[in-house]
Amino acid sequence: MKPIQLFDPASSTYTYVLFDESSREALIIDPVDEQLERDLQVLREYGLKLVWAVETHAHADHITSAGRLAEHTGAQTAAPEACGIRTAAIQLTDGSTLKFGDQTLRALHTPGHTAGSMSYLWQAGEQPHVFTGDTLLINGCGRTDFQSGSAEALYHSLTQVLFALPDDTLVWPGHDYQGRTHSTIGAEKAGNARVAGKTLAEFKAIMDTLNLPKPRRIDEAVPANLSSGLRHDADGAALLSVRPAVGYAGDVSPQLAYDWWKAGAAVLVDVRTDAEREWVGFVPEAVGLAWKQWPGMALNPGFDDGIRAAVPPGKKAVLLCRSGVRSIAAAKRATELGIEAYNILEGFEGDPDEQAHRGGRGGWRYHGLPWRQG
Repeated sequence: MKPIQLFDPASSTYTYVLFDESSREALIIDPVDEQLERDLQVLREYGLKLVWAVETHAHADHITSAGRLAEHTGAQTAAPEACGIRTAAIQLTDGSTLKFGDQTLRALHTPGHTAGSMSYLWQAGEQPHVFTGDTLLINGCGRTDFQSGSAEALYHSLTQVLFALPDDTLVWPGHDYQGRTHSTIGAEKAGNARVAGKTLAEFKAIMDTLNLPKPRRIDEAVPANLSSGLRHDADGAALLSVRPAVGYAGDVSPQLAYDWWKAGAAVLVDVRTDAEREWVGFVPEAVGLAWKQWPGMALNPGFDDGIRAAVPPGKKAVLLCRSGVRSIAAAKRATELGIEAYNILEGFEGDPDEQAHRGGRGGWRYHGLPWRQG
């Protein structure tokens, strides 16, 4: 079994779709914003359910569609922790694994092109595959002169991590500019022009004299990719700004709330009932503190003490409910208690559609942020 390999001519970027044949669950690596409709069509044609949208690093030459894919498909986003893509639902470290059906993708930290760059190993039956992003290219490697690049770190990633894989491992690069689609670890160990047979000093000398032009889209692409491709322009500025409110600190998007929470600046408090969290889904590591409880949806008499205990001095509280109604009331009460409290817009399930169904119009789950069932 091989990945579905897709190509973006404008940036010479390869995107990969991997899937489990039995469950039809799928994973996409390095999707490109301009190719969103193509990728959605591929998923439809193959009958796939996308469960992960994964980055190898924060790209400088194109904008990812990971955030938008999550909105369209319900997938979760995943990115290397050291890249600072705080909107990604899962922050990957060396050895992290992502499951899709019976398949597993394993993260290999391969810094050098950027400090956070990762490659991904997929064992499809007896055949190992590695998706190397910009770390290892066919007869080349990624540059190291910007975005915290390091020739020394890249040399170690190439020679000690990737070249330690079996020689028959298929190499699927993030780019190729000559129409080549894949290689093998054995071929790159033996013949890669930049690193094969080179000492560290020789490799550094090569990398120091490349004199490559600045990526054309770097000033646009990197900031957007640090937000999973949800841009800081007219379409995306609201994601990273606070909306003023009366009676509490303000309203924030699920993405901004998640960003604050994972950065340690805020405590995420889920004010839905215990039953909702159990049956509808919950956010791992969030504080569960109901604003109202069954029977009768009476106010929780333990709310005041609970939120005082949950939110230490100097931290914000970001409050999550079903659709952003109870969390407003809870935010106002937390504010009265002296806590800097924010309501999370759209809540966990988002607004109802014309058939009164939730889950398709915004919300924590819809945006691909982390949650679990039961």
